[in-house]
Amino acid sequence: MDNNIYSVLITAITVLGGASAWRFYERKADNRQKDEDFIRHDCRDRISKLEALLSSSSAEKDELRKMIIEMTAKVAELSVKVEYLTAENQKLAKVGSKKILNG
Repeated sequence: MDNNIYSVLITAITVLGGASAWRFYERKADNRQKDEDFIRHDCRDRISKLEALLSSSSAEKDELRKMIIEMTAKVAELSVKVEYLTAENQKLAKVGSKKILNG
């Protein structure tokens, strides 16, 4: 009779322990799935933000490139004007010095 009681107790403990273990592993698997889903969504959000930043920085880079081209053209234009004015200044200086000498 004692063997039967021990057998029943061991069987009951085994069944309860097995059910508890099963619930534990189910919860663990659910938590792992939730963590993977969270990571997946987080990565998706970060990728979207990085793509938006990349496109905005690309547009800004193109705008700055246009500004540099415009400024380069203006600098070239001003260089030509300075050369012209320098040449005119030298001509006027020669004419002025001739007038002073003739004067």
